[in-house]
Parts: sequence; C-alpha cells; structure tokens
Amino acid sequence: MKRKEKVIKDKTKNKGKDKKPRKEKFLSSVKQEIKKVVWPSKKDVLKYTVATLIFCIIVMIFFQALDLGLSVIKGAIS
Repeated sequence: MKRKEKVIKDKTKNKGKDKKPRKEKFLSSVKQEIKKVVWPSKKDVLKYTVATLIFCIIVMIFFQALDLGLSVIKGAIS
C-alpha cells in the first residue's frame, strides 16, 4: 500500500515543474521532429512522380481492356 502512495506523491510533485502550456510543448516538439525529416531531392520526386503516373496508366489500360472484354462477352451472349 505504501508503494502506491509513493507513486501517487511522485506524480503530483512533477506537476508544477513544467510551466510550458500544452500548445507550446506540442509546437516545439513538432518543430524538433520536422528538423529530423530527410526530404527527397528534386530528382527523387521526379522519379517517384513518373513511376506513379506509369503505374496509373497501366492500371487504367487494364481496366479498359477488362471493360471491353466483358462488353464483348455480354454482347455475344445477348
């Protein structure tokens, strides 16, 4: 029982020490994390953009072919 009381007392002792408001603490931690980010170079961004566009075009062609094939099958059945 004494151990629980000690833990509760320790938690209440540290409450008054941190004077920064929550918003300031949050913003300062966000600022620190942004400094840690490794941003991609222009070359990498261009490479990823081209890869994404090519992938989208391939998926578009696949679904267009699938739609056309199913339309032909439906027309042949009707």
